[in-house]
Amino acid sequence: MNIKHMLKSGVSIACFAGLLATVTAPAHAEEVEKLKWAVPISFSSNLTALGDTLPWVAKQLDRASGGNIVLEVFEPGKMIPALAVFESTATGQIEAGYSWMGYERGQVPASALFGATPFGLEPAEFIAWMYEGEGNTLLQELFEPYNVHPILCGVISPEAAGWFKFPIESVDQLNGLKFRAAGLGGEIMKEVGMSVTVLPGGELYQALETGVLDATEFSLPTVDEQLGFYQVAKYYHLPGWHQPSTSQYLYINGDVWNGLNPTTQALIETTCMAGVTYAMARAEALQGAVLETFAEKGVSAERLPDEVLQKFRDATEVVMARESAADPQFAKIYTSMKTFQAQNAEWHSLGYLPRDWKWANEPAAK
Repeated sequence: MNIKHMLKSGVSIACFAGLLATVTAPAHAEEVEKLKWAVPISFSSNLTALGDTLPWVAKQLDRASGGNIVLEVFEPGKMIPALAVFESTATGQIEAGYSWMGYERGQVPASALFGATPFGLEPAEFIAWMYEGEGNTLLQELFEPYNVHPILCGVISPEAAGWFKFPIESVDQLNGLKFRAAGLGGEIMKEVGMSVTVLPGGELYQALETGVLDATEFSLPTVDEQLGFYQVAKYYHLPGWHQPSTSQYLYINGDVWNGLNPTTQALIETTCMAGVTYAMARAEALQGAVLETFAEKGVSAERLPDEVLQKFRDATEVVMARESAADPQFAKIYTSMKTFQAQNAEWHSLGYLPRDWKWANEPAAK
């Protein structure tokens, strides 16, 4: 029956509109499920622009779901050890947890590439590779055998190279230097002769003060300032060559994730994407003001000498080649990253103003 015939037959416009709506309306989306997860985090939520992302994401999920999705955030050590998020999620001890990716490197060597890759992708490049390149596909492929579904849920700006009790002026000073580092950066530091150990953030101040460490890296200026490192080490070296971007993930047990309906999954994924934007914005916005305060505290913030950066870069090639030879998945992921970086190199060189470019006619500050 066509429209004209329906109207001639006395079918009302209202009736016809109702029939049309019935025929053309999409299938009703599934409702957001009710769930309440206890979610332990690896970094304290009071660490600005590092530990406060997941609490923000939890708040947004609660609002967006109308209270159906509740993530109860547990501070480090309150529920499980701070570095046990991956293992606890994989075994089903917890439904989900939130952490920097790389602490599980002993079990999943290639995971460290998703947490931070020395001399690798910067924040905007990294999320481009994750969302538009091969990144997320390779991530899920890597973790599927462990029954874990990780979701990128926070990316921050480059970290500092570290806090030192004396200025680093030459490569010779690196040999035997007692230093705290994690992930691939730590392996590269070992390659140049540094004595590297992994300690949680809460132990670093005392380790520096008592001489257990000569120096340490941890995070952004906002975080390092909160931990008080400036009180026991006065030389702050940058850039964070070992972590040009740092990424955290919401780890969800695979069985739990697969049991969720598509609507619930989509809401969690989309809110985590918002969390990435939130983390990047805070990390980039807050560091300048904190750096300004370091001079008042007697801290010298300086770039590492070129010869030191070159030494680390050379050692990176050695370590990455060794890791790639030992693990095909590592090689596959690292190759994808480097290919993406190379494809965009000319764009980054020509499309953006050079970082050392200065306007010759800039007016004097008033």
